[in-house]
Amino acid sequence: MREFSTAFIGAGNMAGSIIGGLVAAGFPAQQIRASDPSVENLERLRGQGVAQIGSDNAACAIGADVIILAVKPQVLQGVCESIAAVLNSDQVVVSIAAGVGADSLRGWLGAGPAIVRCMPNTPALLGAGASALYAHGAVTETQKERAQNVLEAVGLVRWVNEEDLIHAVTAVSGSGPAYFFQFMEAMIDEAERMGLNEETARTLCAQTCIGAGRMLLEGEHSAKTLRENVCSPGGTTERAVASFRAADLETMVAKAMRACQERSVELAAELA
Repeated sequence: MREFSTAFIGAGNMAGSIIGGLVAAGFPAQQIRASDPSVENLERLRGQGVAQIGSDNAACAIGADVIILAVKPQVLQGVCESIAAVLNSDQVVVSIAAGVGADSLRGWLGAGPAIVRCMPNTPALLGAGASALYAHGAVTETQKERAQNVLEAVGLVRWVNEEDLIHAVTAVSGSGPAYFFQFMEAMIDEAERMGLNEETARTLCAQTCIGAGRMLLEGEHSAKTLRENVCSPGGTTERAVASFRAADLETMVAKAMRACQERSVELAAELA
């Protein structure tokens, strides 16, 4: 990873996770700075080796190659306006705030910095995140590379070419962990009713989810092929999958994802 300076405006859990991933990947802690109104959050970062901490957003942003906006959408406008005067075209601002469009960011930040939007997800807290990035307007290849390097510290990264696709990403990976948690919750509850203790049910379910995900991510087969490979004719898995089909699982999933996407669009309009 090429060295560049990174400033985090906001030092909550997601910022702390990204910083931890950067440091673990060999990124120099002295090249990282952060601002936050919470002394507790800043002290936690100090424990990770980040020495440049404080509550002044503008002082944090001055001269940083990459600026990560890791604050709640409701306060993002004020944060952007607090740093706009010190930004320049060599810098790239990466916003991980859900729902706030790039046009709004441009209006608040002015014409200076390049802008990238990011949709991360909560497994980034474990370095197993899935993030999508969208480059708004004129973003150089170096700026894109730096933004990608930062997010790759906590998982895999994919770029989308249209900002509206961020809503689809929200429906897949942004909100996706909750879908799997709900499915696993149902599996664990039923496993306990079948007689397994909670620890065994939870562990088997979680490891099965991890293993299935790795087979899809690291292998060459589609999800459909992997499912078919497990379903022996007349066997136990085939019976379970038939039950899912009878309950129209595919339609349920499609409706849930569309509902998520539509709500993402609504929130973007409300926050514009």
